[in-house]
Amino acid sequence: MDGSNPVTGRRGVNQSGVRDHNERLLLSMLRRLGPTPGSDLARLSGLSPQTVSIILRKLEKDAILKRGDPIRGKVGKPSIPMHLNPNGVLSLGLRVGRRSADLLLLDFTGAVRKQAHIAYQHPVPDEIFSFLENGITEFLADLSEDARARICGIGIAMPFELWKWHSDGPETEPMKHWEGIDFPQVVAQFSELPVFVDNDATAACQAEHLHGRGSDFRDYAYFFIGSFIGGGVVLNGTVFEGHQGNAGALGALRSTGPSGESRQLVDVASLHLLESRLNDAGIDPGILWQTPQDWSSIMRYADPWIGETAQELAKASLSICSVIDFEAILIDGSFPSEIREALVERVRRYLVTQDTRGLITPRIEAGAIGPNARGLGAASSPIVAQFMLDTNSGLGRG
Repeated sequence: MDGSNPVTGRRGVNQSGVRDHNERLLLSMLRRLGPTPGSDLARLSGLSPQTVSIILRKLEKDAILKRGDPIRGKVGKPSIPMHLNPNGVLSLGLRVGRRSADLLLLDFTGAVRKQAHIAYQHPVPDEIFSFLENGITEFLADLSEDARARICGIGIAMPFELWKWHSDGPETEPMKHWEGIDFPQVVAQFSELPVFVDNDATAACQAEHLHGRGSDFRDYAYFFIGSFIGGGVVLNGTVFEGHQGNAGALGALRSTGPSGESRQLVDVASLHLLESRLNDAGIDPGILWQTPQDWSSIMRYADPWIGETAQELAKASLSICSVIDFEAILIDGSFPSEIREALVERVRRYLVTQDTRGLITPRIEAGAIGPNARGLGAASSPIVAQFMLDTNSGLGRG
C-alpha cells in the first residue's frame, strides 16, 4: 500500500475473532480450491477426518457452506464436495477515488450483487458519507431480513493522505477536511456494521489475490495504476501489510526525472500524467474514466504514456525483486484490457534491456480484475478479516 491506513479506523475482528483457526483454514482452502470433498480437505490441511467433518457440519448448519452433488465412479461411497454458499456471507465496500466513488454489495464467492457510482470534481467528506448512507439504505431495501443479517461489515478503500493531493489551487481547502476523519465514528451515526479501512491499492491487490490470478502465485508484487500508481505485496499466499500496515508502498519507489532529479514512481508512472496531456491538447480527460472504457480515440497520447510507464515499471520491478525474489510482478489498472496487455508486453520487452546482475528476473503478468479492483477489494476486506486465514498474522502489525 502507499502509506498506513489513510484515516483512523479499526481493523475490525482479529485473527481469533468470528471464526477459529481451523474454520478459517478450511474456508480459505475452499475459496482457493473450489468445491472439495471433506476427505481431500483433511488430507491437504493435515487435520483429522473427524475434525474436518465436525467443522464442515457446523459451517453447513450456519449456511456458510453448501453441499454439492455426490461424485460417483470411485470405489466406496460417493464423495460429496463442499463449497462456499454465495448467500452465506455478504459485505459492503466503498471505494473513494480522485474523480469518483463506488459502493458494492459482494457475496461470499466474490460476485457483485449491487453497485452504485458517483462522479465529482473532487471528493468531499459530506458528499461521500451521504452517498454511503443512501447507498446502504437502497441496497438493504431489496434484501430479506436473513440477508441483511449476513452482511459482515463495510470495507472502505481510499488513497493514503488524500488531503495532500493538492498543495495549492482551488481544491486544496476542501481536501483538507479529510485529515483526521475517523471513519468508524462517522459511519456509526447511520450503521452498526464494523468498518475496515484500507489503502486503495492494497484493496486492489486483495481483489486480485482473492478473485483474480492470485491462485497462480504464492509470492508476488502487484502494481495498480489509477490516477496515482500504488501497489501491494503477497507473501505466503496472503496480502502482507507489514509491521505498520505500510508494506507494498510501491508508488514511493525512487526514480529520476528528466534532469536527473530524484522522483517517486507515482510522479512518473501514473494516469494523472496522461490526464494532463489530454488537458494540454484540449481533450476532455473524462474519457479516461468513462464506462465502458474506450481509448481508441486517444491512442496518439496513450501510446507514448504506455512506453514511458513501461520503462519505469521495468526498473521498479527489478528494484522490488532485489529484496524478495517474487515469482511474478502483476500489473493492472483503471484502463481497458487492451491497454493493460500492451503495457505488460512493453514492460517485458524493456526488462530484457535492464542490468539484472545478481537478480532473478521476475515474470511480468497481467492482472485480471481491472478498474473495479479497488471497490471489489474494499468489499472483500470484512470477509477476509472475519472468515479467512492470514498466514502472515505473526509477521504483520505489532
